[in-house]
Formats: sequence, structure tokens, C-alpha cells
Amino acid sequence: MRAILAIDQGTTNSKAVLVGEKGDVVARGSAPVGISYPKPGWVEQDPRRLYASVCEAIDACLKAAPDVTIEAVAISNQRESVTAWDAETGDALGPVLSWQCRRTAPDCEHLRAEGRLERVQALTGLPLDPMFPGSKFRWLLDRVPKGRQVRLGTIDSWLVHCLTGGKRHVCDASNAARSQLFDLQEQIWSEELGEIFGVDTALLPEVLDSSADFGATRGLPGVPDGTPIRAAIGDSHAALFGHGAFKSGDGKVTFGTGSSVMSTLPRFIAPRNGVTTTVAWRLNGKPTFAFEGNILVSAASLPWMADILGLPDVAALVELAATAEPGGPGFVPAFVGLGAPYWNSDARALFSQINFSTTRAQMARSVTDSIAFQVHDVIAAMRAQSGGELGALYVDGGPSQNRFLMQCVSNLVEHEVIQCEAPEASALGAAYLAGLSLGLWRDIDVIAELPRSTQIIAPEPVDRTTLLNSWNDALERSTLCQTPAKGE
Repeated sequence: MRAILAIDQGTTNSKAVLVGEKGDVVARGSAPVGISYPKPGWVEQDPRRLYASVCEAIDACLKAAPDVTIEAVAISNQRESVTAWDAETGDALGPVLSWQCRRTAPDCEHLRAEGRLERVQALTGLPLDPMFPGSKFRWLLDRVPKGRQVRLGTIDSWLVHCLTGGKRHVCDASNAARSQLFDLQEQIWSEELGEIFGVDTALLPEVLDSSADFGATRGLPGVPDGTPIRAAIGDSHAALFGHGAFKSGDGKVTFGTGSSVMSTLPRFIAPRNGVTTTVAWRLNGKPTFAFEGNILVSAASLPWMADILGLPDVAALVELAATAEPGGPGFVPAFVGLGAPYWNSDARALFSQINFSTTRAQMARSVTDSIAFQVHDVIAAMRAQSGGELGALYVDGGPSQNRFLMQCVSNLVEHEVIQCEAPEASALGAAYLAGLSLGLWRDIDVIAELPRSTQIIAPEPVDRTTLLNSWNDALERSTLCQTPAKGE
């Protein structure tokens, strides 16, 4: 049997999935990555451990399907996380600075004070926020020992480097678009942005289409040398592609440590209202653009709250939350500040409007509801800017399998959500792109028709005004300022 080996390298786990010619998942494997917090607001990973986790996930996957012939390798990866390595030896020259890391917040504030925001946003579609890699690349460069020949890259480029035995230094356009050094409209590394952030763009990888020739494997255990690597794409973009969200206005929400809300666009639209504009994917040199809202903390708050309440797991927390009526105390999960559409690094996590009658169930409900409130605010900002109708709205990631949580999302955004049974949306999207490159699927119309097992969750009537008033009160307290209207 022929299959594509799709790597889905995430924040906490690396996954490997074998995808057959009918778009079906043949086998899967996973391995933990590990993450550290050396200082408050600092989040980093070991790039060597990250690659080792990919190899472990591949080993587990291949053992589950020993008779499969691997036609190609595809990569989806955590975005905005970056690292540096030696161009000659391949040695890591620093940690992976996670997308969650806030260590460069002062640098971003300095650039804001210099009046750089408007120009950076115009070129990249991104705000000046430490989530994005421009300032992180500079931080890494400042700590590289003298005399080393440096390569800088997003996680897809680090993985390609490792998979090819150091032969290729490349990335795809979707990851480049999240780097804050890439001119979205020109589709090239920008020397102007390099000067703003103090980064020599010659150190960055060559930018390829999302479906392209990224080289061939060398020394990857279990995979024959010379196996082509035919796709790379950011994980959130890969999920959008995997759902077949190809019509303008189609979107998806990926729920995980944080959440990504994306919606495809008919053309490039400059960002405002707290959302970003990005390259969803690029095929045959032509980019497809999308709006995106990045939520920094989403499902990561669930195990934290389960532990505080003495519950055995997240499932027990959600079950308890479901027993409480909505509209109780508010909770803002600003553990590392707030992302879209607020972009406030100084915001702090808090509960509001709690009193002696507040129950454990109400506390649990406020935490689960915070996931839906953040999605609501991002979608409201997108709707306010695009002026168009939201199309099909898919949900993926572990929490998307919980009916209660997704019903809360549907109720707040007043729109059907399409719950997909396959949890591997990112891996599938990367595999589909590799299949396009190989000719396994003729075009995206064929991919859109591949069988998918889904369930539609329709919105139920709720008192949204009361619920949003409680949420906005909590936001104001969290940010210590009046929050802007979110399209309400």
C-alpha cells in the first residue's frame, strides 16, 4: 500500500500520520516534545529534542503499518516558533523560542515608540507583538558565539534541515508569512523589515510554495534515503487546507494550547480590528490569503483549572461545567497576555464577579466559556472588517471533539460549526499538498470531494447580550482599560 508520511510538529507533541491514496488515515504515532519556562513570560524548547520527538513519532507510526510504502514526506508545524543553527555543523545555536514566548515584549514596545507599527503591519499583515518572530530572531542572533555561520528559521526549515542531513535551507510561504520579515504582497524577504528588526535576511531560508520540492530524506530512521519531501506548511494553514475550506469566507477554528481562527479571502486585504492577514498557502507561485486571529491561551487553561478544583482530568472539568448555567463569573485566560483581537501583553489572567455563593461548577463554566468568548471576539472582528458572510466554519483539535464546548462556540458566534471526527486536520492538509505535488490528486477540487466524516452543530438561542456583558467586564478588569467594541 502506498501512503504519504505527514509530520505534524506541535507545541507539546510531535505526531506522524500515514495518509493513503483515498485521503484516509492508515496509521498514527506521537511523542512528547517538552517545554520549559526559564523566566516568567519566557517559553522555550530544545531544538534537538524537538527533532528527536519527530523521529519517535515516525517510528511509532511505521510500526503500526509495517507494509506501507512511503511515497513522500509532508510537514506541518507549529508557527512563529524559531531557532538558529550552525550552517556548517548543523549544531543548534540556541533554544526554540516558542510562539508563546514574551521575552521580546520590551523590544516590540521600543519599535512601537519609534513609530514602526504602521509600516510593519502594512508589509507583513502582523502587529508588533512578541508572538511573532522578527524580534525573536534578533534575540537569538545577539547570543550566537562569534565566528559561527548562522542559519535562522521557522520550525519547518529546522525540520527540513534535519530530515535532509543539512542539505536544504528552505521554508514555505505560509511560515514565511508569519515571520514578520516577509513582504506579503511582493512575496519576498524584505530588506526594509530586516533593517527594522536588525536581522540579515541572507540568513533566512529560501521560500518555496507550500507544495514543492523541499529535498529528500537522509538518515531518517525507518524511511529510505531519497524519499522526497513534497510539502511544508504551518499547522493552522494546513488544517484549513485539510478541511477543504477553499471558498472565500470559509474558515476554521483549531483548538489546542492556544487557538487559531482563520478565514479565506478573495484577495489581499490589509489588516485592522486586531486580526492579521496571512498567506493561507501558496500553489504555483500564487498565494491564497486569509484573515487570522491568534488566541494565545485556549484549552491550556482547562488542565490548570481541573488541577485547582481537584478533578481527575479535563473531561471531569467539562462535565462539571456543563451543570452550571451560563452567565456566572467571568474568566480571562491572559496567562501570557492577550492575543487577537486585543494584542495586550500586559493583560493578566483573572476571575471577576465571584462571591460567597459562587460554586465550583460556575468557576469551571467560566473557564470553558472563555474559549468560546475569545473565538467570538475574533470572528466579530473579521466580520466587521471583511463585510462579507462567514462561510463554512470547521473546528478541529482535541477540544473540538467535545460537543458541549463546540455548542457554546456555535451559540456565541450564531453560526453552524462543522465538527470533524478526524483529529488530524493539519497532518491531512500537509499530506494533501504533498499529494498534489506527486499528482495523486489532480487539483484542489478533487481534494475538496475527498470523504470526510463530519457533524453539524447548529446554534441554540441564548442571551448573548448578558453573556457578553459579563465577558467584557472581565476583559476590562484584565487589561485595566476600556476594551474596544468587538463588532457588537
